[in-house]
Amino acid sequence: MRTSLTQILRDSFGVSEKDFAEAQKIKNEKGGNIGQILVEKKFITETQLLVALSFYYDIPIWPKIPMENISSEFTPNIPIQFLKKYIMIPLKRHAGDKAKGKEEKINEYVIAINDPTCFQPLDDILRFLNIDDFHVILSKKSEILSSINIAYDLGRDSAEQLVQDMEVEENVSGIISEIEDTADLLDDTSDAPIIKLVNHVISQSVKERASDIHIEPYQNGFKVRYRVDGILYDLLTPPKWIQSALISRIKVMSKLNIAEKRLPQDGRFDVKIGDQGIDVRVSTLPTSFGERVVMRLLNKSGKLFKLSDFGLSPEKINLIETLIKSPNGIILVTGPTGSGKTTTLYAMLTTINTPDINIITIEDPVEYQIPGISQIQVNSKIELTFARGLRSIVRQDPDVILVGEIRDQETAEIAVQSALTGHLVFSTLHTNDSASAITRLVDIGIEPFLISSSLIAVLAQRLIRLLCPDCKAAYIPDKIALEVLGITSEVAENINIYNAKGCQKCFNTGYRGRRGVFEILLMDNNLKSLILKTFDSNQIKQEALNQNMITLHQDGIQKILEGITTIEEVLRVTHR
Repeated sequence: MRTSLTQILRDSFGVSEKDFAEAQKIKNEKGGNIGQILVEKKFITETQLLVALSFYYDIPIWPKIPMENISSEFTPNIPIQFLKKYIMIPLKRHAGDKAKGKEEKINEYVIAINDPTCFQPLDDILRFLNIDDFHVILSKKSEILSSINIAYDLGRDSAEQLVQDMEVEENVSGIISEIEDTADLLDDTSDAPIIKLVNHVISQSVKERASDIHIEPYQNGFKVRYRVDGILYDLLTPPKWIQSALISRIKVMSKLNIAEKRLPQDGRFDVKIGDQGIDVRVSTLPTSFGERVVMRLLNKSGKLFKLSDFGLSPEKINLIETLIKSPNGIILVTGPTGSGKTTTLYAMLTTINTPDINIITIEDPVEYQIPGISQIQVNSKIELTFARGLRSIVRQDPDVILVGEIRDQETAEIAVQSALTGHLVFSTLHTNDSASAITRLVDIGIEPFLISSSLIAVLAQRLIRLLCPDCKAAYIPDKIALEVLGITSEVAENINIYNAKGCQKCFNTGYRGRRGVFEILLMDNNLKSLILKTFDSNQIKQEALNQNMITLHQDGIQKILEGITTIEEVLRVTHR
């Protein structure tokens, strides 16, 4: 006799009668599928359910859906909402996917499904595509939804084609009347070429992990570029006449004044691309040849990082964890824009975030919502500045305060006063290294004796690109490069140093992802005494080096020796 699905789940994965009874009760009350209810209640994992379904229905499982199997051929015939509702997608089988002992057609369809009991939607797909030669496979919900988004993204017109389709005279007032907030850029069915073009630019940038999109006007044209892993790349060079319509569309999405082209403006909007929620912060700036626009992309679907995710050594993690548990004082994180300062501060807050501590932040903007922490958004329109917000925060009986950035004397003074009256304060500064933070605070107007009394530590950081693991290649650097890094030939002979090559998976850059390099200046008695005598950053740095501080450059060299980045990358972001 055929073993029932219930019996398979019971025997293989230990689902108890009590678990089945609870799932059945939920099904009777709210409807649904027993297997999915068991997964939602965490009695089993989705993978375990797929294994049981595979055994029961004799359907193979694809843990991952390869990119080469995803095709956009079907997208004109099947609405994306239909596939997302029933969680299934037609795929193309390639020669390498043939099952053993079977001769199958290379261009045969494979239908990836998540629930084998959805017979009717499967029949509808076959009717839509007019096919009768197919195989069914099982895959995880997240894999199928991701593949659906990729397929419809591939099926979109290219940016160049959209530019060609646009009329020379674009009716801006018509654009404004047509625009409505869309739940998902991939679901947007608008026929207006300019709307399609902006959606394509944003979705393409998100797909390639861009952090910023730049629209840069010049005398006879303009460029659209995006920043990936800290480096700007050209995305599109449309003709000059599209510039006004493109910027007007972005300004309308951001609820900015499209008639005002003489003053800088700031705005924001939210978009959804598949299962990713993207917060887009928009800044416009008037230039000689039109408005320049920068869009900062923040993926709100990304997880909060922990200190252990940054590539810190165990010794540095232990040091930081000790520092952030101090009862009072100031901890500063320094570095240029886009160096990951806020992400580091969030990781610190997440580490100490417990119910018995009152944590309040004031930020511009609030980038991630952290459960259990009160977060305030700076709003210059109603004069809610860092200084004004911070003055109110200290009346709220906080234990820990995060100030997004110390920009002026008033904010710095309140932060110092808070640290001296029993609060632990976190903040950021824009400086080149950790020692320069002292000089910057004095420059703002803080007395050296207040700095030595309140400051606990300064953490400077940069982001370096990581080598693509699929195409990195070992090589022997020349003597000059080794001398610049301070690596001896003997050391170089015993380790592998890698070069960036480039492949499809890293968009031919040779790099994929980023990691931090860090420099921690710990305020000991010697440094506190020195600050009272001088605030020259060179002398402060030398004293910190005497106390065995590891510089940004030295931390970068360690990453080279670990084989995760290149000599060129470390020299790009650090100096000796």
